[in-house]
Amino acid sequence: MKSVTLASAVRSNLNALQATSQLMSNVQERLATGKKVNSALDNPNSFFTAKGLENRANDLSTLLDDQGQAIQTLKAADKGIGAISELVDAAKAKANQALQTSNISEREQYATEYNELLTQIEDLAKDAGYKGKNLLGGTGNDLNVTFNEDGTSDLDITAVDYTDTANGPLKLTDLANSTGGTATFTLNNDGATGAPALTGGALVTLDDAFSAGDTLTITNTAGEETKIEITDTLTVSQLEAAITATSSDTTASFASGTMTITSTDETVQIKSDNASFNSGATLQAGTLGGFGTDSSVDSVLTKLKSAQDTLRSQASTFGTNLSIVQNREDFTKDMINVLREGSGKLTLADTNEEGANLLALQTQQSLASTSLSLAAQASQNVLRLF
Repeated sequence: MKSVTLASAVRSNLNALQATSQLMSNVQERLATGKKVNSALDNPNSFFTAKGLENRANDLSTLLDDQGQAIQTLKAADKGIGAISELVDAAKAKANQALQTSNISEREQYATEYNELLTQIEDLAKDAGYKGKNLLGGTGNDLNVTFNEDGTSDLDITAVDYTDTANGPLKLTDLANSTGGTATFTLNNDGATGAPALTGGALVTLDDAFSAGDTLTITNTAGEETKIEITDTLTVSQLEAAITATSSDTTASFASGTMTITSTDETVQIKSDNASFNSGATLQAGTLGGFGTDSSVDSVLTKLKSAQDTLRSQASTFGTNLSIVQNREDFTKDMINVLREGSGKLTLADTNEEGANLLALQTQQSLASTSLSLAAQASQNVLRLF
C-alpha cells in the first residue's frame, strides 16, 4: 500500500499535536502516581538512589518491629521482678512475725507460709515470659536486639534464672519442717541416801525438780498445748500417762528412773515453772524447723536482704537495657522518616506544578488541533476547481 503524502503544514501540525499528547500522557502519569520518576527510564540516577533509600527504610521497619517486641519482653521481665520483690517483702514479714513469738506451732506455721511464698516466686518467674521469651527463665532465654540492617549494631541481654530460688541468684532455700525425736529426764528420790531412782508407783514430788503446785507445759508444733499440774499425790506412772495423753503423736515411757518422751512427727517441748526441772531449760523432743530459733530466723532475714539487693540490681540492669532499646527505637523511627523523605525528594512530583503543566498542555493541544484543522482546509481548496 502506498503511503499517504501529507502537506508540510499538516505534517508539522500533526507532529506538534502528537508531541503534546505524549507530554500530556507523562504529566497525567505523574499526577496519577504522585511521582515524577516512575521508572529508570525517567531518571536512572534518581530512580536507583531512591530505590536504595526505600529498601533501607523497609529493612529498618522490619527491625523496628523486632525492637518493639524486645521492649515488651523487657517490660514483662521488669513487671516480674517487681512482683517477685513484693513476694520477698512478704517472706521477710513472715520471718519478722516468727521473731515476735516463741510459740513453736506459730513459728512452724510461718515457716510453712514462707515456703509457699518461695514457690510462688518460682511460679511467677515462669509466667513472666512474652512471646516465648522469658528473661527471668534462665538458660535459652537470652535476648538479642539488632539495631541496623547489616547486624553490626546490636544489644545482648542476658536472662537470669528466678525459677529456682534455691540454686538461682536469689539463694533462697525452703525451710526444713520440724521433725519428731526423743528426750529424757530422770526421776530420783533426792531425799534418800544416794538419791535412788524412783519407781512407777512413787510420788513425783520425791524428786526436787517437782513440787506440789508446779505446772508442766507441753506444747508441740501441731499447735497443741497441755498443762499438767503436779500434786502431792501424783505418781510417776500417772505422770507418764498424762504426758502420753497430751497428743496422739507423743508417748512417754518410764524405766530405771528415766522418763523417755517420744514424738513421731511433731517436735515437742516440755517446760516447767520450777527452775530445778531440766536446769530451767526447755526440754525438747525432736528438731525444730527453719524458724525454730531466733538465730535461724536472723539467718533467713539476711538471705532475704541479699535477695532483695539482687532483685534491685537486676531491675536496674533491665532498666538500662530498656532505655537503650527505647532510644534506638526512636532513632530508627527518625531514620526511616529521613530515608523516605530523601527518597521522596528524588521521585515525588509537585502536583501543583504538574497540574499547571497539564492545563497548559490542554490549551496547547486545543490550539494544535485548531492549527491542524486550518492546515487541512488549505489543502482542500483545490477541490473548488472542480
